[in-house]
Amino acid sequence: MRAKILVATFPQVDNLLRAVRKARRELFRVYDVFAPFPVHGLDEAMGIRRTKLPYVTLLCALTGLATALTLQFYTNVLDWPLDVGGKPDNSMLAFVPICFELSVLFGGLGTVAALFLRAKLYPGKKVWLVHPGVTDDVIALVLRKPSDDESHQRALSLLKECGAANITESEADL
Repeated sequence: MRAKILVATFPQVDNLLRAVRKARRELFRVYDVFAPFPVHGLDEAMGIRRTKLPYVTLLCALTGLATALTLQFYTNVLDWPLDVGGKPDNSMLAFVPICFELSVLFGGLGTVAALFLRAKLYPGKKVWLVHPGVTDDVIALVLRKPSDDESHQRALSLLKECGAANITESEADL
């Protein structure tokens, strides 16, 4: 979906944080913020919620555990029961290493796959930079451009008031 955006660059982090807080207070949609270094308090200012990625990891690890138990039980008890040293066929203590390994494997691979899908990092994706230098030394705030002119002018004045060095309009796939 193509959408119009406003990209404002800032010389200082304090101006950026102030602009993000004011934009959210006035109900403008903050699409993203780009900075060449971590900015403390930015996630709170943007209203970013905690990630649900640990739940995906847990679900994938439990799937790996169930797969390991099912595979070993089927193999050792139903398909090819062997009498090894008088031990019972379904000796759960012998299943522990494989259960651990498959839990870690499924959990790790599932987490990476979920991260790539959520971040839209797939092969063949077209690279898009909101502003030249955003990966080097530019601090940028990206707002969704309001549809009506009054809100658009209010957003521009808000960004200028907060100390934006440069404001540009462009289109992006959101």
